[in-house]
Amino acid sequence: MNITRTMTERKIVVPGETIIQGEEFLPGDGTRREKEDIVASKYGLADISDKLVRVIPLSGVYSPRRGNSVIGQIIDIKFNGWLVDFNGPTTGFLPVSEYPRYIEQDELQDALNFGDLILAKVNNIKASSVDLSIRLRGFGKLDEGIIMKVNPNKVPRVIGKEGSMVSLIKELTGCNITVGQNGLVWIKGQSIDAELKARKIIEYICENSFIDGLTEKVKSFAETLK
Repeated sequence: MNITRTMTERKIVVPGETIIQGEEFLPGDGTRREKEDIVASKYGLADISDKLVRVIPLSGVYSPRRGNSVIGQIIDIKFNGWLVDFNGPTTGFLPVSEYPRYIEQDELQDALNFGDLILAKVNNIKASSVDLSIRLRGFGKLDEGIIMKVNPNKVPRVIGKEGSMVSLIKELTGCNITVGQNGLVWIKGQSIDAELKARKIIEYICENSFIDGLTEKVKSFAETLK
């Protein structure tokens, strides 16, 4: 097997398929070791980075993890916090104690109202709900802009290595973009045209996430939107 080619090209694999051989490679998400083979345990896109082998699922639902950044919408107000729909398997709960400042019970609706969008961090995962927080810098209410939904498994491609892809989208469109790990993306630009351009670029990335050299293809695609 040509290891150099495998390191730079991604391919679709099925459960039980050998991705690569060699004891120097480490099994990551969606893979397992069988003697010297790293074998896929789920259907998806094989990825090898710094000798870590993983499978990126091509479809699926968001499974929250502590520390994740998620975008959600306020759907109810309780006496001690807010219920949040964040595209997860359960409802999220944002306690009033996890709001950036002290507020009285009768001020909850003034702080965050029905339909408001927020960027929150997953604080704790329970059987019936997921606790959220917006106390940290950079988290909180998202004003104006547009929201779009992508497959949560496409989020790493939209973000890119060390944020390279989302930085490119910002450069090409002039928009502020926040990507939640739950598959919701918030876009705010100087105009609706700029926001729609960013949306089309993100859709293009998701549709072509398995292609090598995607960065250059995204640049070329953006040129056609002018």
